[in-house]
Amino acid sequence: MPFCHYILAKKLTINQDKYIIINVMKIGNLEIGGYAALAPMAGVADRAMREICRSFGAAYTVGELTSSKGVSLGDRKSGSYLACFDDERPFCSQLFGSEPEIMADAARHAAKFNPDFIDINMGCPAPKVAGNGGGSALLRNPVLAGEIARAVVNAVTLPVTVKIRTGWDSDSVNAVEIAKRVENAGAAAITVHGRTRKQMYAPGIDYKTIAEVKRAVSIPVIANGDVCDGESAKYMYDVTGADFVMVGRAAMGNPFVFEQINAYMKDGTVLPPPSMEMRLQTMLKQIELMLKYKEPHNALMESRKHTAWYLKGMRGAAGLRRMCGEISSLDDIKVICEKALEGNRDL
Repeated sequence: MPFCHYILAKKLTINQDKYIIINVMKIGNLEIGGYAALAPMAGVADRAMREICRSFGAAYTVGELTSSKGVSLGDRKSGSYLACFDDERPFCSQLFGSEPEIMADAARHAAKFNPDFIDINMGCPAPKVAGNGGGSALLRNPVLAGEIARAVVNAVTLPVTVKIRTGWDSDSVNAVEIAKRVENAGAAAITVHGRTRKQMYAPGIDYKTIAEVKRAVSIPVIANGDVCDGESAKYMYDVTGADFVMVGRAAMGNPFVFEQINAYMKDGTVLPPPSMEMRLQTMLKQIELMLKYKEPHNALMESRKHTAWYLKGMRGAAGLRRMCGEISSLDDIKVICEKALEGNRDL
């Protein structure tokens, strides 16, 4: 049997209780055990990726960024982002917008899907979000940020959290002020991405400001930014005093990062990289889930980037990425697996 057929036929099972969890964060009445959560990533962290990351030890997952205005207008795509399922719990629905009443209405709609909590995005730097007054644009209007948080908190009985950046730019770092305002409005926790909006995703994390936020509020603080393995997770915990960390881009094609963080945080164990079989098996499982949950053509088009991420670092990666850009069937992915194995059998 060709290897790719073999790993497709195998059942992927991960022991989520492999590592003893000693860190517990309380968001409202919800207790979350673990060390690292999967960050929301629009167009990336879909249901399939969330389930895979959860199976490797992600403590909780966050849904894709959802427009409150789209929800209020009955947009089907926006509404679909709010659905949540048992295999991705604890699950958080994330909303963005700039109008308190519309955000409150969207939160009430999101609550009907029974997420474990709701997050308000005040950190997204994308022009189509910030340019319309949502996301990180709210960092420029602390009063409105507080009003939105209060409106959402008052609209639902679920815990409400807020995700921010350190500020709009280096001349207006105001994460502490925003954090105090949303805490006073009733937010149950706050996530701080250690970059300004102007930085986007450029290198350099402002650990100092995250630490200042932690000292300024009494609610849990989740630290986000450049956490990519056990060592970087521990460093983030140590220098910021955060209650939890969040992993974003480092999980793309690498759900194993959560298992690695859990092991390192437990007792300093550095797990070896996943085997070639595990990488390909997990990749194919994720794509299978995408095909199950989405319209097949769309799933295959989106699988191109996920497949490329899983193959990153392999010998012959450039050629493999070109093949990923032409995926139009599951058979194409099987061929890529065989090619990857041919060039990497000794790795």
